Amino acid sequence: MCVNGGTAAEVPGTWSASIEWLARGLAERFREVGFLEVRYRVKSWQRLELCVDDCRAALDAAREAGAERLALLAFSMGGAVAVQNAATSDIEVLVGVNPWLPPQLDLSPLAHKRLAIVHGALDAPLPGIPGVKPSMSAAAAARALALGADVTREVVAGFHAVAFRRRDGGLVPVPGARRFDAFVQGELHGFCA
Repeated sequence: MCVNGGTAAEVPGTWSASIEWLARGLAERFREVGFLEVRYRVKSWQRLELCVDDCRAALDAAREAGAERLALLAFSMGGAVAVQNAATSDIEVLVGVNPWLPPQLDLSPLAHKRLAIVHGALDAPLPGIPGVKPSMSAAAAARALALGADVTREVVAGFHAVAFRRRDGGLVPVPGARRFDAFVQGELHGFCA
């Protein structure tokens, strides 16, 4: 299940260029795995409760379609959304790409689960541009580890976005995108094994 990021503005949900770029490559390598997208009604951390509900509905739809084992691939704000939906036994792993996991977020749904985080060393919020400092995911990793989660965290050369969307709709990976892809691919390989 691919869980998108968000913005401060309350805007309609769209497919994140970063998660789409990652999912396209992964879908080609892991043909036995189904990839689903959480499409938010409103993709805003100001309406996080709606995003959490939308993720829950997408997970329920996946289960109704026959999914028995689930992995969550979460980008940015999608990290917080995924954590709040991770408590069920069929969710085995949460892979966070530059995940937003603020200190007040209850990480107890990750107890005794796998949490894998890859974070860009140069990720940071800039004026008008969302971002998540790597120190936030480091603190969250330590909190999850204390709860009994199996935690892996890697910092790679990179920024917040993994890819951008061109005006024609095409995707352009940013420098360092392959490092994010390799990490996520390794985690998915472990999930499929």
